[in-house]
Amino acid sequence: MTFAQPLTRPPRYRRTRARRIIRNTARALLPRRIGLRHRILISFGAGAMILSAVLAITTYGFTRSSFIQQRETAEINQAFANAKRVQTDLLANPADVIGALEQFGSAQRLLFSNGVWTSNSKGFSQADIPTALKSRVVTNLKAAHMIIDHGINAALIVGIPLEQANAFYFELESLRQTEDALRSVFIALMLSGAITTAVGIGLGLLVSGRTVRPLVQAAQAASAIAEGRFDTRLETTQDRDLEMLTTAFNDMVATLQTRVERDARFTSDVSHELRSPLMTLAASAQVMHSRRDELPERSQAALDLLIGDVTRFQGLVEDLLEISRFDAGAIRLINEPLALLEFVRQAIAVSSLPRTDVVFAAQTDQILVQGDKRRLARVFANLIDNARIHSGGKPKIIIQLADDDPTKSRVWVIVEDDGSGLIDGEEEKIFERFSRGGSAGQRAGSEGAGLGLALAAEHVALHSGSIWAENRHDGIRGARFIVELEIFVQDLPALGAQRSTETSS
Repeated sequence: MTFAQPLTRPPRYRRTRARRIIRNTARALLPRRIGLRHRILISFGAGAMILSAVLAITTYGFTRSSFIQQRETAEINQAFANAKRVQTDLLANPADVIGALEQFGSAQRLLFSNGVWTSNSKGFSQADIPTALKSRVVTNLKAAHMIIDHGINAALIVGIPLEQANAFYFELESLRQTEDALRSVFIALMLSGAITTAVGIGLGLLVSGRTVRPLVQAAQAASAIAEGRFDTRLETTQDRDLEMLTTAFNDMVATLQTRVERDARFTSDVSHELRSPLMTLAASAQVMHSRRDELPERSQAALDLLIGDVTRFQGLVEDLLEISRFDAGAIRLINEPLALLEFVRQAIAVSSLPRTDVVFAAQTDQILVQGDKRRLARVFANLIDNARIHSGGKPKIIIQLADDDPTKSRVWVIVEDDGSGLIDGEEEKIFERFSRGGSAGQRAGSEGAGLGLALAAEHVALHSGSIWAENRHDGIRGARFIVELEIFVQDLPALGAQRSTETSS
Protein backbone atom coordinates (compact mmCIF):
# COMPACT_ATOMS: atom_id res chain seq x y z
CA MET A 1 0.00 0.00 0.00
CA THR A 2 1.31 3.45 -0.97
CA PHE A 3 0.61 6.47 1.17
CA ALA A 4 0.58 9.99 -0.24
CA GLN A 5 3.37 12.12 1.18
CA PRO A 6 2.26 15.48 2.68
CA LEU A 7 3.07 18.46 0.51
CA THR A 8 5.77 20.73 1.95
CA ARG A 9 6.63 24.21 0.80
CA PRO A 10 10.23 24.70 -0.36
CA PRO A 11 12.37 26.93 1.90
CA ARG A 12 12.69 29.59 -0.77
CA TYR A 13 8.89 29.88 -1.06
CA ARG A 14 8.58 30.25 2.71
CA ARG A 15 11.26 32.96 2.77
CA THR A 16 9.59 34.84 -0.10
CA ARG A 17 6.21 34.63 1.59
CA ALA A 18 7.67 35.81 4.92
CA ARG A 19 9.33 38.78 3.20
CA ARG A 20 6.06 39.67 1.50
CA ILE A 21 4.20 39.55 4.81
CA ILE A 22 6.86 41.73 6.49
CA ARG A 23 6.82 44.22 3.60
CA ASN A 24 3.01 44.49 3.61
CA THR A 25 2.95 44.88 7.40
CA ALA A 26 5.60 47.61 7.25
CA ARG A 27 3.64 49.45 4.57
CA ALA A 28 0.51 49.27 6.69
CA LEU A 29 2.25 50.51 9.85
CA LEU A 30 4.52 53.17 8.40
CA PRO A 31 2.90 56.52 7.64
CA ARG A 32 2.34 57.51 4.06
CA ARG A 33 4.84 59.78 2.40
CA ILE A 34 3.96 63.37 3.18
CA GLY A 35 3.98 66.17 0.66
CA LEU A 36 6.84 68.53 -0.16
CA ARG A 37 5.22 71.53 1.53
CA HIS A 38 4.74 69.64 4.79
CA ARG A 39 8.25 68.18 4.63
CA ILE A 40 9.74 71.67 4.36
CA LEU A 41 7.50 72.92 7.18
CA ILE A 42 8.44 69.99 9.43
CA SER A 43 12.13 70.46 8.63
CA PHE A 44 12.07 74.13 9.60
CA GLY A 45 9.96 73.51 12.72
CA ALA A 46 12.05 70.53 13.87
CA GLY A 47 15.30 72.37 13.12
CA ALA A 48 14.22 75.43 15.07
CA MET A 49 13.03 73.28 17.98
CA ILE A 50 16.26 71.24 18.10
CA LEU A 51 18.41 74.38 17.83
CA SER A 52 16.48 76.17 20.57
CA ALA A 53 16.60 73.05 22.78
CA VAL A 54 20.38 72.71 22.38
CA LEU A 55 20.92 76.42 23.08
CA ALA A 56 18.55 76.31 26.07
CA ILE A 57 20.22 73.24 27.60
CA THR A 58 23.72 74.64 27.04
CA THR A 59 22.82 78.07 28.42
CA TYR A 60 21.03 76.61 31.43
CA GLY A 61 23.95 74.31 32.19
CA PHE A 62 26.51 77.11 32.09
CA THR A 63 24.24 79.45 34.06
CA ARG A 64 23.52 76.86 36.74
CA SER A 65 27.19 75.97 37.09
CA SER A 66 28.22 79.63 37.30
CA PHE A 67 25.48 80.56 39.80
CA ILE A 68 26.18 77.66 42.13
CA GLN A 69 29.94 78.09 41.94
CA GLN A 70 29.71 81.80 42.77
CA ARG A 71 27.27 81.15 45.60
CA GLU A 72 29.44 78.36 47.04
CA THR A 73 32.54 80.57 46.94
CA ALA A 74 30.73 83.45 48.62
CA GLU A 75 29.15 81.23 51.31
CA ILE A 76 32.41 79.39 52.04
CA ASN A 77 34.31 82.65 52.47
CA GLN A 78 31.54 83.98 54.73
CA ALA A 79 31.57 80.72 56.74
CA PHE A 80 35.31 80.99 57.33
CA ALA A 81 34.90 84.60 58.47
CA ASN A 82 32.06 83.60 60.83
CA ALA A 83 34.10 80.63 62.15
CA LYS A 84 37.03 82.93 62.92
CA ARG A 85 34.73 85.28 64.83
CA VAL A 86 33.16 82.39 66.80
CA GLN A 87 36.61 81.09 67.71
CA THR A 88 37.63 84.53 68.95
CA ASP A 89 34.47 84.81 71.08
CA LEU A 90 34.99 81.32 72.53
CA LEU A 91 38.56 82.06 73.47
CA ALA A 92 37.40 85.22 75.20
CA ASN A 93 34.41 83.59 76.97
CA PRO A 94 34.31 79.78 76.65
CA ALA A 95 31.06 79.45 78.61
CA ASP A 96 29.00 81.69 76.29
CA VAL A 97 28.60 79.31 73.33
CA ILE A 98 25.15 80.63 72.38
CA GLY A 99 26.44 84.16 72.42
CA ALA A 100 29.29 83.18 70.14
CA LEU A 101 26.87 81.64 67.63
CA GLU A 102 24.48 84.58 67.64
CA GLN A 103 25.86 86.67 64.82
CA PHE A 104 24.39 88.72 62.05
CA GLY A 105 23.20 86.94 58.91
CA SER A 106 20.62 84.35 57.97
CA ALA A 107 22.92 81.34 58.25
CA GLN A 108 22.12 78.58 60.74
CA ARG A 109 25.10 77.60 62.90
CA LEU A 110 26.02 74.51 64.89
CA LEU A 111 29.00 74.04 67.22
CA PHE A 112 30.45 70.77 68.55
CA SER A 113 32.59 71.36 71.61
CA ASN A 114 33.51 69.08 74.52
CA GLY A 115 31.12 66.38 73.21
CA VAL A 116 28.13 68.76 73.16
CA TRP A 117 26.25 69.98 70.05
CA THR A 118 24.93 73.51 70.30
CA SER A 119 22.79 75.22 67.63
CA ASN A 120 21.38 78.68 67.19
CA SER A 121 18.33 77.35 65.30
CA LYS A 122 15.89 74.51 65.80
CA GLY A 123 15.99 73.86 62.06
CA PHE A 124 19.62 72.76 62.08
CA SER A 125 20.82 69.84 64.18
CA GLN A 126 23.46 67.12 64.21
CA ALA A 127 21.16 64.83 62.19
CA ASP A 128 21.27 67.23 59.24
CA ILE A 129 25.02 66.85 58.80
CA PRO A 130 26.02 64.02 56.43
CA THR A 131 28.26 61.38 57.99
CA ALA A 132 30.97 61.84 55.37
CA LEU A 133 31.16 65.57 56.03
CA LYS A 134 31.15 65.07 59.80
CA SER A 135 33.92 62.46 59.59
CA ARG A 136 36.11 64.67 57.39
CA VAL A 137 35.79 67.67 59.72
CA VAL A 138 35.78 66.01 63.15
CA THR A 139 38.04 63.04 62.48
CA ASN A 140 40.40 64.36 59.80
CA LEU A 141 40.38 67.95 61.09
CA LYS A 142 39.90 69.35 57.59
CA ALA A 143 37.45 71.97 56.39
CA ALA A 144 34.84 70.65 53.93
CA HIS A 145 31.52 71.57 52.38
CA MET A 146 28.61 69.71 50.83
CA ILE A 147 25.27 70.52 49.18
CA ILE A 148 22.32 68.60 50.64
CA ASP A 149 18.52 68.56 50.41
CA HIS A 150 17.22 70.41 53.42
CA GLY A 151 13.45 70.38 53.49
CA ILE A 152 12.10 71.38 50.10
CA ASN A 153 15.21 73.34 49.10
CA ALA A 154 18.89 72.65 48.62
CA ALA A 155 21.34 73.95 51.22
CA LEU A 156 25.10 74.33 51.56
CA ILE A 157 26.79 72.99 54.72
CA VAL A 158 30.33 74.13 55.55
CA GLY A 159 32.32 72.39 58.29
CA ILE A 160 35.42 74.05 59.79
CA PRO A 161 37.58 72.74 62.70
CA LEU A 162 38.42 75.39 65.36
CA GLU A 163 41.73 74.01 66.60
CA GLN A 164 42.51 76.81 69.08
CA ALA A 165 39.07 76.55 70.70
CA ASN A 166 39.07 72.74 70.50
CA ALA A 167 35.66 72.86 68.71
CA PHE A 168 34.08 72.21 65.33
CA TYR A 169 31.97 74.80 63.54
CA PHE A 170 29.20 73.92 61.01
CA GLU A 171 27.17 76.50 59.06
CA LEU A 172 24.09 75.83 56.87
CA GLU A 173 22.95 78.33 54.23
CA SER A 174 19.79 77.80 52.13
CA LEU A 175 20.17 77.96 48.32
CA ARG A 176 16.53 78.86 47.79
CA GLN A 177 17.28 82.19 46.15
CA THR A 178 19.70 80.51 43.77
CA GLU A 179 17.09 77.90 42.86
CA ASP A 180 14.47 80.61 42.28
CA ALA A 181 16.87 82.47 40.00
CA LEU A 182 17.68 79.27 38.08
CA ARG A 183 13.96 78.48 37.77
CA SER A 184 13.35 81.94 36.29
CA VAL A 185 16.20 81.41 33.86
CA PHE A 186 14.74 78.02 32.90
CA ILE A 187 11.29 79.50 32.25
CA ALA A 188 12.81 82.31 30.17
CA LEU A 189 14.80 79.79 28.12
CA MET A 190 11.68 77.65 27.54
CA LEU A 191 9.74 80.70 26.37
CA SER A 192 12.62 81.67 24.10
CA GLY A 193 12.70 78.14 22.70
CA ALA A 194 8.95 78.19 22.04
CA ILE A 195 9.23 81.57 20.32
CA THR A 196 12.18 80.32 18.24
CA THR A 197 10.22 77.23 17.23
CA ALA A 198 7.21 79.35 16.28
CA VAL A 199 9.46 81.63 14.22
CA GLY A 200 10.94 78.55 12.55
CA ILE A 201 7.47 77.27 11.69
CA GLY A 202 6.55 80.69 10.31
CA LEU A 203 9.69 80.74 8.17
CA GLY A 204 8.85 77.19 7.08
CA LEU A 205 5.40 78.29 5.97
CA LEU A 206 6.90 81.20 4.05
CA VAL A 207 9.68 79.17 2.44
CA SER A 208 7.46 76.18 1.65
CA GLY A 209 4.91 78.46 0.03
CA ARG A 210 7.56 80.12 -2.11
CA THR A 211 9.17 76.76 -2.91
CA VAL A 212 5.96 74.96 -3.87
CA ARG A 213 4.49 77.94 -5.74
CA PRO A 214 6.32 77.13 -9.02
CA LEU A 215 5.11 73.53 -8.80
CA VAL A 216 1.53 74.70 -8.20
CA GLN A 217 1.80 77.04 -11.18
CA ALA A 218 3.18 74.20 -13.30
CA ALA A 219 0.32 71.91 -12.19
CA GLN A 220 -2.26 74.60 -13.02
CA ALA A 221 -0.64 75.19 -16.40
CA ALA A 222 -0.64 71.43 -17.08
CA SER A 223 -4.35 71.25 -16.19
CA ALA A 224 -5.08 74.15 -18.55
CA ILE A 225 -3.15 72.42 -21.33
CA ALA A 226 -5.05 69.19 -20.68
CA GLU A 227 -8.27 71.18 -21.22
CA GLY A 228 -7.00 72.31 -24.61
CA ARG A 229 -5.61 75.78 -23.79
CA PHE A 230 -2.28 75.32 -25.55
CA ASP A 231 -1.41 79.01 -25.29
CA THR A 232 -0.73 78.54 -21.57
CA ARG A 233 2.86 79.26 -20.54
CA LEU A 234 4.82 79.54 -17.30
CA GLU A 235 6.07 82.99 -16.40
CA THR A 236 9.78 83.52 -16.81
CA THR A 237 11.79 83.80 -13.62
CA GLN A 238 15.17 85.12 -12.56
CA ASP A 239 15.77 82.06 -10.39
CA ARG A 240 18.53 80.02 -12.00
CA ASP A 241 17.22 76.76 -10.56
CA LEU A 242 13.69 77.34 -11.86
CA GLU A 243 14.70 78.90 -15.16
CA MET A 244 15.63 75.51 -16.61
CA LEU A 245 12.27 74.01 -15.58
CA THR A 246 10.31 76.98 -16.94
CA THR A 247 12.18 76.98 -20.25
CA ALA A 248 11.82 73.21 -20.71
CA PHE A 249 8.12 73.33 -19.84
CA ASN A 250 7.36 76.20 -22.21
CA ASP A 251 9.36 74.56 -25.02
CA MET A 252 7.46 71.32 -24.47
CA VAL A 253 4.09 73.10 -24.62
CA ALA A 254 5.12 75.02 -27.74
CA THR A 255 6.18 71.77 -29.43
CA LEU A 256 2.95 70.09 -28.36
CA GLN A 257 0.88 73.03 -29.58
CA THR A 258 2.65 72.97 -32.95
CA ARG A 259 2.08 69.26 -33.31
CA VAL A 260 -1.59 69.42 -32.32
CA GLU A 261 -2.22 72.36 -34.63
CA ARG A 262 -0.42 70.59 -37.43
CA ASP A 263 -2.48 67.44 -36.91
CA ALA A 264 -5.71 69.43 -36.70
CA ARG A 265 -4.77 71.38 -39.82
CA PHE A 266 -3.91 68.16 -41.61
CA THR A 267 -7.24 66.61 -40.68
CA SER A 268 -9.10 69.74 -41.75
CA ASP A 269 -7.17 70.00 -45.04
CA VAL A 270 -7.67 66.34 -45.86
CA SER A 271 -11.38 66.57 -45.06
CA HIS A 272 -11.78 69.66 -47.24
CA GLU A 273 -9.82 68.05 -50.06
CA LEU A 274 -11.99 64.93 -49.87
CA ARG A 275 -15.20 66.92 -49.75
CA SER A 276 -15.17 68.07 -53.40
CA PRO A 277 -14.48 64.67 -55.01
CA LEU A 278 -16.95 63.09 -52.63
CA MET A 279 -19.66 65.49 -53.73
CA THR A 280 -18.86 64.71 -57.36
CA LEU A 281 -18.89 60.99 -56.60
CA ALA A 282 -22.18 61.27 -54.69
CA ALA A 283 -23.76 63.28 -57.53
CA SER A 284 -22.61 60.67 -60.07
CA ALA A 285 -23.98 57.89 -57.91
CA GLN A 286 -27.33 59.68 -57.68
CA VAL A 287 -27.43 60.03 -61.46
CA MET A 288 -26.74 56.32 -61.80
CA HIS A 289 -29.36 55.59 -59.16
CA SER A 290 -31.96 57.50 -61.18
CA ARG A 291 -31.44 54.95 -63.95
CA ARG A 292 -31.09 51.99 -61.64
CA ASP A 293 -33.91 50.03 -63.23
CA GLU A 294 -32.04 49.96 -66.51
CA LEU A 295 -29.03 48.22 -64.96
CA PRO A 296 -28.54 44.45 -64.60
CA GLU A 297 -29.22 42.92 -61.20
CA ARG A 298 -25.52 42.56 -60.28
CA SER A 299 -24.90 46.18 -61.28
CA GLN A 300 -27.83 47.30 -59.16
CA ALA A 301 -26.35 45.51 -56.12
CA ALA A 302 -22.97 47.09 -56.78
CA LEU A 303 -24.62 50.51 -57.16
CA ASP A 304 -26.41 50.10 -53.82
CA LEU A 305 -23.12 49.23 -52.12
CA LEU A 306 -21.44 52.22 -53.73
CA ILE A 307 -24.16 54.64 -52.63
CA GLY A 308 -24.06 53.24 -49.05
CA ASP A 309 -20.27 53.55 -48.83
CA VAL A 310 -20.29 57.06 -50.32
CA THR A 311 -22.93 58.13 -47.82
CA ARG A 312 -20.91 56.62 -44.98
CA PHE A 313 -17.73 58.26 -46.27
CA GLN A 314 -19.49 61.64 -46.44
CA GLY A 315 -20.58 61.26 -42.84
CA LEU A 316 -17.02 60.38 -41.82
CA VAL A 317 -15.64 63.47 -43.59
CA GLU A 318 -18.23 65.70 -41.90
CA ASP A 319 -17.33 64.19 -38.53
CA LEU A 320 -13.63 64.78 -39.16
CA LEU A 321 -14.33 68.39 -40.07
CA GLU A 322 -16.33 68.83 -36.88
CA ILE A 323 -13.56 67.24 -34.81
CA SER A 324 -10.98 69.56 -36.41
CA ARG A 325 -13.16 72.56 -35.45
CA PHE A 326 -13.21 71.35 -31.85
CA ASP A 327 -9.43 70.95 -31.83
CA ALA A 328 -8.97 74.41 -33.34
CA GLY A 329 -11.35 75.99 -30.81
CA ALA A 330 -13.49 77.39 -33.61
CA ILE A 331 -16.82 76.17 -32.22
CA ARG A 332 -19.29 78.95 -31.43
CA LEU A 333 -22.67 78.14 -29.89
CA ILE A 334 -25.90 79.86 -30.87
CA ASN A 335 -27.85 79.38 -27.66
CA GLU A 336 -31.59 79.80 -27.39
CA PRO A 337 -34.31 78.48 -25.06
CA LEU A 338 -35.59 75.11 -26.29
CA ALA A 339 -38.71 73.24 -25.18
CA LEU A 340 -37.00 69.97 -24.46
CA LEU A 341 -39.78 67.50 -25.28
CA GLU A 342 -40.73 69.16 -28.55
CA PHE A 343 -37.08 69.54 -29.47
CA VAL A 344 -36.40 65.83 -28.86
CA ARG A 345 -39.38 64.94 -31.06
CA GLN A 346 -38.01 67.10 -33.87
CA ALA A 347 -34.55 65.60 -33.49
CA ILE A 348 -36.01 62.10 -33.68
CA ALA A 349 -38.05 62.99 -36.76
CA VAL A 350 -34.91 63.74 -38.80
CA SER A 351 -32.87 60.83 -37.37
CA SER A 352 -32.33 57.38 -38.84
CA LEU A 353 -35.22 56.03 -36.70
CA PRO A 354 -38.00 58.65 -36.92
CA ARG A 355 -40.52 56.40 -35.12
CA THR A 356 -38.53 56.02 -31.90
CA ASP A 357 -40.68 55.85 -28.75
CA VAL A 358 -40.42 58.73 -26.24
CA VAL A 359 -41.31 58.12 -22.58
CA PHE A 360 -41.63 61.22 -20.43
CA ALA A 361 -42.88 62.21 -16.97
CA ALA A 362 -46.12 64.13 -16.81
CA GLN A 363 -45.72 67.90 -17.43
CA THR A 364 -42.05 67.57 -18.50
CA ASP A 365 -43.11 69.26 -21.72
CA GLN A 366 -42.76 72.54 -19.80
CA ILE A 367 -39.02 72.07 -19.25
CA LEU A 368 -36.76 74.44 -21.15
CA VAL A 369 -33.05 74.08 -21.78
CA GLN A 370 -30.59 76.62 -23.12
CA GLY A 371 -28.61 75.32 -26.06
CA ASP A 372 -27.55 75.30 -29.68
CA LYS A 373 -30.37 73.63 -31.62
CA ARG A 374 -28.20 72.13 -34.38
CA ARG A 375 -25.58 70.67 -32.07
CA LEU A 376 -27.99 69.24 -29.50
CA ALA A 377 -29.98 67.67 -32.34
CA ARG A 378 -26.72 66.12 -33.54
CA VAL A 379 -26.18 64.65 -30.05
CA PHE A 380 -29.54 62.86 -30.00
CA ALA A 381 -29.20 61.78 -33.63
CA ASN A 382 -25.79 60.24 -32.91
CA LEU A 383 -27.13 58.42 -29.85
CA ILE A 384 -30.07 57.03 -31.86
CA ASP A 385 -27.72 55.96 -34.67
CA ASN A 386 -25.48 54.28 -32.10
CA ALA A 387 -28.47 52.46 -30.59
CA ARG A 388 -29.65 51.39 -34.08
CA ILE A 389 -26.23 50.06 -35.04
CA HIS A 390 -25.62 48.15 -31.80
CA SER A 391 -29.18 47.03 -31.05
CA GLY A 392 -31.27 44.26 -32.47
CA GLY A 393 -34.52 46.12 -31.80
CA LYS A 394 -35.85 49.66 -31.49
CA PRO A 395 -34.31 52.11 -29.01
CA LYS A 396 -36.36 54.15 -26.55
CA ILE A 397 -35.91 57.70 -25.24
CA ILE A 398 -36.83 58.64 -21.64
CA ILE A 399 -37.07 62.22 -20.36
CA GLN A 400 -37.02 62.69 -16.59
CA LEU A 401 -35.56 64.83 -13.85
CA ALA A 402 -32.14 63.84 -12.55
CA ASP A 403 -32.37 61.13 -9.88
CA ASP A 404 -29.73 62.61 -7.56
CA ASP A 405 -30.86 66.24 -7.78
CA PRO A 406 -33.20 67.34 -4.95
CA THR A 407 -33.24 70.89 -6.36
CA LYS A 408 -34.77 69.64 -9.64
CA SER A 409 -32.45 71.87 -11.65
CA ARG A 410 -31.20 69.19 -14.05
CA VAL A 411 -32.92 66.95 -16.55
CA TRP A 412 -31.93 63.61 -18.06
CA VAL A 413 -32.50 62.50 -21.62
CA ILE A 414 -31.90 58.73 -21.68
CA VAL A 415 -31.48 56.64 -24.83
CA GLU A 416 -31.97 52.92 -24.11
CA ASP A 417 -31.39 49.97 -26.42
CA ASP A 418 -31.84 46.22 -26.09
CA GLY A 419 -28.51 45.18 -27.54
CA SER A 420 -25.71 43.18 -25.96
CA GLY A 421 -24.92 45.87 -23.39
CA LEU A 422 -21.56 47.27 -22.32
CA ILE A 423 -18.51 45.31 -21.31
CA ASP A 424 -17.10 46.21 -17.90
CA GLY A 425 -14.53 48.98 -18.23
CA GLU A 426 -15.69 50.41 -21.58
CA GLU A 427 -18.18 52.93 -20.13
CA GLU A 428 -15.70 55.80 -20.64
CA LYS A 429 -13.63 54.30 -23.42
CA ILE A 430 -16.51 54.33 -25.93
CA PHE A 431 -16.50 58.15 -25.86
CA GLU A 432 -12.94 58.27 -27.16
CA ARG A 433 -12.33 59.08 -30.81
CA PHE A 434 -12.39 56.13 -33.23
CA SER A 435 -13.42 53.81 -30.40
CA ARG A 436 -16.20 51.37 -31.21
CA GLY A 437 -16.29 49.63 -27.83
CA GLY A 438 -15.05 46.21 -26.84
CA SER A 439 -18.34 44.58 -27.85
CA ALA A 440 -18.48 46.04 -31.35
CA GLY A 441 -17.79 42.69 -32.90
CA GLN A 442 -20.65 41.12 -30.96
CA ARG A 443 -23.33 43.63 -31.94
CA ALA A 444 -25.47 43.84 -34.99
CA GLY A 445 -23.87 45.51 -37.94
CA SER A 446 -20.46 47.11 -38.36
CA GLU A 447 -21.35 50.71 -39.26
CA GLY A 448 -19.71 53.80 -37.80
CA ALA A 449 -16.12 54.93 -37.50
CA GLY A 450 -16.18 55.59 -33.77
CA LEU A 451 -16.65 59.37 -33.94
CA GLY A 452 -20.36 59.71 -33.19
CA LEU A 453 -20.14 59.31 -29.41
CA ALA A 454 -16.96 61.40 -29.26
CA LEU A 455 -18.75 64.25 -31.04
CA ALA A 456 -21.77 63.84 -28.77
CA ALA A 457 -19.53 64.15 -25.70
CA GLU A 458 -17.86 67.29 -27.11
CA HIS A 459 -21.23 68.92 -27.87
CA VAL A 460 -22.65 68.12 -24.43
CA ALA A 461 -19.51 69.49 -22.74
CA LEU A 462 -19.95 72.76 -24.65
CA HIS A 463 -23.42 73.02 -23.09
CA SER A 464 -21.97 72.53 -19.55
CA GLY A 465 -23.68 69.15 -19.41
CA SER A 466 -22.62 65.57 -18.87
CA ILE A 467 -22.98 62.33 -20.78
CA TRP A 468 -22.22 58.81 -19.64
CA ALA A 469 -23.10 55.23 -20.49
CA GLU A 470 -24.11 52.26 -18.36
CA ASN A 471 -25.98 48.98 -18.60
CA ARG A 472 -29.73 48.99 -18.06
CA HIS A 473 -31.06 48.55 -14.53
CA ASP A 474 -34.52 47.14 -15.36
CA GLY A 475 -33.38 43.55 -15.86
CA ILE A 476 -33.37 43.84 -19.65
CA ARG A 477 -30.10 43.33 -21.44
CA GLY A 478 -28.88 46.47 -23.14
CA ALA A 479 -27.17 49.82 -22.65
CA ARG A 480 -28.44 53.26 -21.73
CA PHE A 481 -26.83 56.61 -22.58
CA ILE A 482 -27.71 59.51 -20.28
CA VAL A 483 -27.42 63.17 -21.29
CA GLU A 484 -27.68 65.57 -18.34
CA LEU A 485 -28.52 69.24 -19.03
CA GLU A 486 -29.29 72.24 -16.87
CA ILE A 487 -32.95 73.30 -16.79
CA PHE A 488 -33.33 76.85 -18.08
CA VAL A 489 -36.64 77.54 -16.32
CA GLN A 490 -36.71 76.14 -12.79
CA ASP A 491 -40.21 77.29 -11.81
CA LEU A 492 -41.85 73.94 -12.54
CA PRO A 493 -45.09 72.40 -11.27
CA ALA A 494 -44.78 69.25 -9.24
CA LEU A 495 -43.99 66.31 -11.46
CA GLY A 496 -45.86 63.14 -10.77
CA ALA A 497 -44.69 59.61 -11.28
CA GLN A 498 -47.23 59.15 -14.09
CA ARG A 499 -45.67 58.47 -17.47
CA SER A 500 -47.15 58.55 -20.94
CA THR A 501 -45.81 57.02 -24.12
CA GLU A 502 -45.88 58.79 -27.46
CA THR A 503 -44.60 57.86 -30.92
CA SER A 504 -43.15 60.57 -33.09
CA SER A 505 -44.57 60.71 -36.55
